[in-house]
Amino acid sequence: MTQLSNDCFAFGGGLLAVEDGIRRISERVEPVATTETASLFQADGRVLAEDVVAPIDLPPWDNAAVDGYAVRHADLAEAGATVLPVEGRDVAGEAMSKPLAAGTSRRIFTGARLPAGADTIFMQEDVETLGSQVRLPPGLRRGANTRQRGEDVPSGTVALPQGRRVRPQDIALAAALGLTQLAVRRRLRVAIFSTGNELATPGHILGPGQIFDSNRFLLASLVVRAGATPTDLGILPDDPAATAQALNAAASDHDLLLTSGGVSTGEEDHVKAAIESVGRLVFWRLAIKPGRPVAMGVVNGIPFAGLPGNPVATFITFVHVVRPLIARLAGEIWDPPIAFPVRSGFAYRKKSGRREYVRVRLGRMADGALEAQKHAQEGAGILSSLTATHGLVEVPEAVTAVAAGDVVSFLSYGALI
Repeated sequence: MTQLSNDCFAFGGGLLAVEDGIRRISERVEPVATTETASLFQADGRVLAEDVVAPIDLPPWDNAAVDGYAVRHADLAEAGATVLPVEGRDVAGEAMSKPLAAGTSRRIFTGARLPAGADTIFMQEDVETLGSQVRLPPGLRRGANTRQRGEDVPSGTVALPQGRRVRPQDIALAAALGLTQLAVRRRLRVAIFSTGNELATPGHILGPGQIFDSNRFLLASLVVRAGATPTDLGILPDDPAATAQALNAAASDHDLLLTSGGVSTGEEDHVKAAIESVGRLVFWRLAIKPGRPVAMGVVNGIPFAGLPGNPVATFITFVHVVRPLIARLAGEIWDPPIAFPVRSGFAYRKKSGRREYVRVRLGRMADGALEAQKHAQEGAGILSSLTATHGLVEVPEAVTAVAAGDVVSFLSYGALI
């Protein structure tokens, strides 16, 4: 587990910009050091612990990219068609045949090794067969329709970098290089709590004034999508001592402590006092909406993140704050999600100095442009505003108004999680 000092996140001042929060994470948190190996069938979503260096050239030899006829480019006429005899055939999976003699062609199939002397392949559909000869059209460049040895990945070069979160295409590349397993970092262990006497676990009977807890299930799913392993530690009561005891115990065998609710400044928000009794908590008060009350702290050397209790705010602060934190702890190269421009189909006003995220649904307009329509209900407790939309429009700190027809930045949920 990564051990942090109690003041590693110390911050005093006004609202903290999201990028500043992420920067503080990257500067102060070190990755979990434990590594292990994973078979290619188990490597998806894991973080590479070391560079994957190609042990062979890919492809391992020059070969045909199409079915056709292999020739020496020097044998082709400078103008007009060329007629050459066909001598032999090469197919994939066989040893390389004899060299191609000057003034001849060779029938060849996709994946077959290119015979010595041949440097160009004509696609079979471009060639006219004349018994034992072929008529080749003019104008084909040297090297056409061939795959050169090592053109994909040369032997000895880095095929996959350390810190890459492995994707299916990465696994395919590793397999093509003949590898059977990869060195990866251990999955992070993330303890998840909800806080509040008003919460009940689904499946239980609701008491007076209670609602079913959704945040633990939301966060557990997001943690899994981030490549880590969640531990559901239930609902903490509105009791500073019980909260402190539970967090202190969880810090002994987890890499990150994650809570929702109880991090604001109300009389029944007890997380601050609980954390300060067993570690240190510094409120970040991020300049973000929904979600301003976000906390970062340390409990027995283990990082702690406290998110707002409203589920939409929980989601938004997780994807923008906790996701980069998990990436850093996991040793993952973190690439922030890329927004793309869409047309606003709504008007919106906000305060300067705060970044806001508007839940929207996309639609295709008559002119082909994508237009974002704001969800009718904006409350941070409206879970259906997440399920009924495609993503978030990001309204930067300096922008105070969006008009219908403006170009805005859209982040899809797929890119965020």
